Amino acid sequence: MGRRSKVNPSLGKAIIRKRFEGQRRPTDRDTELHTVDLNDGPSWTKLQSITQQGDLEEFLHTAELAGTEFTAERMNVKIVSSTQPGNAFLLSADEEERALQKHRENRDRLRVPRRPEWDETTTPSQLHRSERDSFMDWRRELARMQEEDSLLLTPFERNLEVWRQLWRVLERSHMVVQIVDARNPLLFRCPDLDSYVSEIDERKRCLLLINKADMLTDSQREAWATYFEREKIGYLFFSAKESNEVLRREREEAENNESSTEESTDKTPVDEASAFEERVRAAALDDAALRTRVLAPAELVAALQRTCPKIADEHSKNRLVIGLVGYPNVGKSSTINALVGAKRVNVGAMPGKTKHFQTIQLTDDVVLCDCPGLVFPTFATTTADMVCNGVLPIDQLREFTGPSALVARRIPRWVLEATYGIRIPVRSEEEGGDGLPTAEDLLVAYAAARGLFKPKGGPDQARAARVLLKDYVAGKLPYCVPPPDVLDSAEFNAEHYAPATVAARSRHVVQNDSDDFSVNRAASDRRPVQRAVNSVVPSRIDALDRQFFGSGSAALQGAQLRAKSHHVEQGSGFARSTPAAIAARSVVNDRGETITVNPTATVSTSKKHRKRRPGKARSAAAAAGVDDF
Repeated sequence: MGRRSKVNPSLGKAIIRKRFEGQRRPTDRDTELHTVDLNDGPSWTKLQSITQQGDLEEFLHTAELAGTEFTAERMNVKIVSSTQPGNAFLLSADEEERALQKHRENRDRLRVPRRPEWDETTTPSQLHRSERDSFMDWRRELARMQEEDSLLLTPFERNLEVWRQLWRVLERSHMVVQIVDARNPLLFRCPDLDSYVSEIDERKRCLLLINKADMLTDSQREAWATYFEREKIGYLFFSAKESNEVLRREREEAENNESSTEESTDKTPVDEASAFEERVRAAALDDAALRTRVLAPAELVAALQRTCPKIADEHSKNRLVIGLVGYPNVGKSSTINALVGAKRVNVGAMPGKTKHFQTIQLTDDVVLCDCPGLVFPTFATTTADMVCNGVLPIDQLREFTGPSALVARRIPRWVLEATYGIRIPVRSEEEGGDGLPTAEDLLVAYAAARGLFKPKGGPDQARAARVLLKDYVAGKLPYCVPPPDVLDSAEFNAEHYAPATVAARSRHVVQNDSDDFSVNRAASDRRPVQRAVNSVVPSRIDALDRQFFGSGSAALQGAQLRAKSHHVEQGSGFARSTPAAIAARSVVNDRGETITVNPTATVSTSKKHRKRRPGKARSAAAAAGVDDF
């Protein structure tokens, strides 16, 4: 029996009673609540970004927001047939065109939740209740679009507290800048946000900052500039990654050239700030220069100062307040770091890295107002498209064939082979294919070349898909969505897939003496890789079957010869092969090639018995399982 505890079991209950002595739990009869006592969840979850919820979580969260009323939402159900050609998780050309037409018809229904009207007589509890009711109405409208109209929406922010941060940023800012990804600007742009800013104050302006513009070619920036000018959308091109790299190199050079004295170290921050403001004042670019130019940080600040309206209010103190809004993975925090010149904002790819809106003093005349990363509701064609655009997290992905098939469709086959140094086998038209790689072809070839195998054998396609999709989202596999007036996406991205361009970013493309480019597929030339690919790809299996069972094949003749020469003698309790049968079987190997056998060699059939060596004697205590201490 175990030892009895000396601790009094009633001690814990006494401590709990002492802790809550003189306090009572609130009941339903309480008629008034202070503003800080409103039931809004734990304090650590108030600003936790919520973009995706399960059915049960969605049900409970909606019921909590509505009080006693709630709206049940269900997922759209689509029955797919296993016999239909192509990938079941992608749309055909006709289906995609119908979906895009439906998006254009319902574009005005995608709205940003508005903050209700309030004045000095509104109490905090009344404002809190009206905000929740308005937010619930907005949620119901989006649910109606998904359920009744069968529209697919991207995951959007479902936390009211995050939207409250946006309301404060819009009210304080003189100009609101939406930061979008240059590879698909219209997906990350919210048109209704411009309307909402005008509703707050007609003097305020909106601007589109196209980040990651270094991934666009000159002709692609020209096409987007023409589209934005026709639609009367203000825009600027910028690359936070390039700006941060230039800033890092300049600092390294300055540290190497300057002496590390205490006096120079104290003057460095002041000198950097004054030098940056001097470059801002010296940057004078006209509209023609700003049209397709990827701006430097000083040039961007100068362009923002020229565009931002001057609105006098009690918060600005005669300074320009510029609000920055955008998705959490478009480089908003990196843009602020490039402008400030020092790491003032934490950088993250998931929603919720920036918890509250914050103001940053950029120059003496400009103040940046940073909003937490916000996911606006946007139309989408498929879930695979959302994954490839970085809207859905790749590490939490379960179905990977759809996004992988989309990558294999968008990126040419030879570019994939040149980027990773692999050979992707495809089915020809005679074998029932179309000559283009499928998701399975791409994933199997990459997994086999990189040694990604499952514990029970076979290429691990899920791990290969995660690596390829992360490379695609990061820009290693370049693809840019063209403007709506450009229909041919292959022609729009032709410069990205030129041999010289691919050779500049891949070590697997070799240029010979005649200036021709060839792909070095060293990763797929190893025999284990070929064996793994051939064991999965159906076309290779069919080819092996035809090669083996075809008439006149050496492998079939060798198998027949070995079968005829295989004689077995029945012994007492076991089967035994004669030396003649062993010699006859050795004449032909597995590939049907004839080999020489020494006819004088004899095979011994006698059995040999070996005596077991005596082991070390064990004591009686050890044999009984008793240890000596």
